Amino acid sequence: MNRKIGQEVKTILRDGDLLGLFDFLEHIPPKKAIQPLIQSFYKTGSLERWHAITAFGRIVDKIAREDMEDARIIIRRLMWSLNDESGGIGWGAPEAMAEAMANNPVLADEYSRILLSYIWQDGNFLEYLPLRRGALWGVMRLAQTRPEVFTTIDYYEDLVRDYLKDPDPESRALAALALGFAGRTDYCEDIKNMLSDRNSITLYLNNELKRLSVADAAAMALEQLRC
Repeated sequence: MNRKIGQEVKTILRDGDLLGLFDFLEHIPPKKAIQPLIQSFYKTGSLERWHAITAFGRIVDKIAREDMEDARIIIRRLMWSLNDESGGIGWGAPEAMAEAMANNPVLADEYSRILLSYIWQDGNFLEYLPLRRGALWGVMRLAQTRPEVFTTIDYYEDLVRDYLKDPDPESRALAALALGFAGRTDYCEDIKNMLSDRNSITLYLNNELKRLSVADAAAMALEQLRC
């Protein structure tokens, strides 16, 4: 049964049918979907991976509404995968944590500071750039869905602002979008300075992989801020 579910999840992911995946997941025990979804996090750069992360967030929310401790165990499993002692890399873990938080307010309250710690030099800083990008995407996603979370975190704005001038174009774009979604109008001028940055990047936004420039991301952020 578990193997059949896993095969079906992976087949739907390969087909790129996100709505079909949501429908399938509604009709199976949610815990049985966790492993095949996590296994798809390793397909870096693919829409399949991102759809798995999106579905993961919905499934963890469903689990949390039935038993919050079970959901916490899953989040802690992702956190462990980012620990050097785990022996793994933790592909997709920060993004999946964020997507779960985007879907569930209790998880957002409990784990948002841990997510931020992954981009903080004095916190649980992720040295490996692809993982750190994932954490920044997660911060952006949480700002998009639950901006109120950051009103209780005093260092949030300064921490994210530092990435507006990061050497990595994708990190700059994600920082601008995070501040835009969080409604930080005090950073309008900093973000306006990015409108000439034509470096090309690919971001997962609104369930789609989009090719755009850093300047495009800055313009999107300014549109959110209306400045």
